[in-house]
Amino acid sequence: MTAEILQGIERFTVTQKLTLLVNRYEIRSVTGDGQSGLLLAVAQQKRAAFKEQVTFYQDESRIMPIFSFKARQRLDLGATYDVLDASGQPIGSFRKDFAKSLLRSTWHLEASGLKLTGSERNVGVAIGRRIWEATPIGDAVPSPFRFHFDFVDANGEVLMISERGKSLRDRYLITLPGARLDGRVAAAMAVALDALQSR
Repeated sequence: MTAEILQGIERFTVTQKLTLLVNRYEIRSVTGDGQSGLLLAVAQQKRAAFKEQVTFYQDESRIMPIFSFKARQRLDLGATYDVLDASGQPIGSFRKDFAKSLLRSTWHLEASGLKLTGSERNVGVAIGRRIWEATPIGDAVPSPFRFHFDFVDANGEVLMISERGKSLRDRYLITLPGARLDGRVAAAMAVALDALQSR
């Protein structure tokens, strides 16, 4: 049922949970007042894996996988990531554009015939975040910068927005105008924006 809900969803949140051995994320629905609601999925990423893979489970028991994303190549900065449904069939893909990302992070996302380009909304914030991450304190203290990504199609229509909220933990509000983009692919991209951003 969770996978079906995500396929037609227009708004959800992604929140990182701090653990020692893995990166874990909660995907939740959004209530009428903009707060996190029903748990839709739990994502888990092993740190320092040779081949990047993140699996999304139905709940905290992590028994039933509902979708995932996985790098096609090992330890490749320009890797393409495939988003797979519960049976392992591809439903989308994304990759980072490293040339354009020197100034502000840029990603390419494909799913269901859609081709989107996502970039950090504010160039000034993008530059400030890079300066912060290059300092010694950047490794020890969470970034104070709230960066937002807008994903647009070839006509300039925004089909996905990822906005980092004010929180000690990484928390993002994901908006999918018109629900044209599969929420599973959007959730995978949203987690990647946090988990893979510095790669």
